[in-house]
Amino acid sequence: MTFQVTPLNAIGADVAGFDIREPLDGDQQRELRDLWYRYGLLRFRGQDITPERQIAFSRIFGPLKMHPLKVQTSAEYPELFVLESGTDNDRHMLAYYDGKAVVGRLDWHMDLHYTGRPNHGAVLTAVEVPGEDGLTGFGDLAKAWDALDEATRAQLAKLEVAYCFSMQRRHMRYVNLKGYEPGPAMAKKPADLGYPDFADAVYPAVIKHPVSGCQVLQIVEQFLDRVITPQKFGLSNDESIELLERLVAHTRRPEFHYFHEWQPGDMVLWDNWRLMHCATGTPPGVRRVIHRTTIKGDRVLGRTLD
Repeated sequence: MTFQVTPLNAIGADVAGFDIREPLDGDQQRELRDLWYRYGLLRFRGQDITPERQIAFSRIFGPLKMHPLKVQTSAEYPELFVLESGTDNDRHMLAYYDGKAVVGRLDWHMDLHYTGRPNHGAVLTAVEVPGEDGLTGFGDLAKAWDALDEATRAQLAKLEVAYCFSMQRRHMRYVNLKGYEPGPAMAKKPADLGYPDFADAVYPAVIKHPVSGCQVLQIVEQFLDRVITPQKFGLSNDESIELLERLVAHTRRPEFHYFHEWQPGDMVLWDNWRLMHCATGTPPGVRRVIHRTTIKGDRVLGRTLD
């Protein structure tokens, strides 16, 4: 099996010449891991995907992590996390944006970033593709770091930032709340969905990727709360807020993004230590089913505040 790799327009790469039904020898598995770290995101199209094949493929990149919410985990395949819309559960994911009803929209985030120990990565595969919307976006925070000016990089090298877990989007300080209204059945607190009340997590504003060594900006809009002790580094509280606002706007630049429009047979692998991601959501009642396998994070990249 010979892979043909084509960089996508902004970030990531398309991998052709791959067939998930065929076994991979050690050299091919190493090549895929090398490509993953080089590009951050790999796209595979036209695959004959089954749960068993997705699970086996995902294990090439590390041990898998089971999701704690059993209601969203496949009973037959506990490694699979099922992302589903177009059911009665839509009411718990319903919100309004400029008066338009949307199910399952998610702001830019990194999985488990709010714990200090984020997942290493994940694989998404298309099971049922929506007729409209339902895109998954990815943003490369290594490219975002590289595009910063030297003065900002020098400033960020000294700083730490805190993330505060919240179920209510309207309480998140750096997401775009213009025109937003939560749906009536939105969760009000973590316990409503079986989550614990997480302590705040703190990260250096830039980290060195544990494997590839690239520098990765740690500014992601969802759950972002504050700079830790900005006065120690010559910043007032107001200046630290303005800095985070500027950095969030920087991460939203389209040259760091790839939005995936799902087709049958699609599979996307991304590095959660480097890329943020988001979901555009779907109209109420529109069916969308995505299977996800999660690659466990074996490094603590941040710390929690007791």
